[in-house]
Amino acid sequence: MWRAFATGACFAFAALAACAQDFDQARSRIGFELQTRWGQRLEGVFPDFDGNVETLPDGRHRVRINLRAASVEIVGHPNYTSFSRGDGFFAAGRYPDIRFVSDPYPASLLRAGGDLHGVLEMHGVRRRQVFAIAPAPADCARPAHDCDLQAAGSVRRGDYGIDAWQIAVRDRVRFVLRVRLAAEAG
Repeated sequence: MWRAFATGACFAFAALAACAQDFDQARSRIGFELQTRWGQRLEGVFPDFDGNVETLPDGRHRVRINLRAASVEIVGHPNYTSFSRGDGFFAAGRYPDIRFVSDPYPASLLRAGGDLHGVLEMHGVRRRQVFAIAPAPADCARPAHDCDLQAAGSVRRGDYGIDAWQIAVRDRVRFVLRVRLAAEAG
């Protein structure tokens, strides 16, 4: 009898626990922008990433993103791609993942837009960061499902110990995300 009760309690707790919905990798894009000291703008992308949006028991959400540093590409610049993966920048061999975990936020943030706070871990350093969520278009019933969820945020690479090439590349890195969630099962 006790075992049946405990099993039932576990299933009931699991039903109340958080559930997550994965990013649709084919329809999402995660990238960044760099600027050289002489004004050239470089666009980078992370083709290998995963992420999800977790619905917490209290109805708020939390996003988790994991980018594979070894996949980074500087669009149209293979030499810069090698540089960005190397020890002077992302150091992909030593720090293979870049992670972001948001603080819990209300679902309304996706519609109205606003600041998304959380912790970014890059190059072995964890720091609090803020990403700005763009308001969803008025005709988009379900942001991140029916339209792209767009977010951006700037970080100083020096804050993460990425200080090589300061003479050639500015300190500010602007992350740009366009995210869609995978179709819900069922």
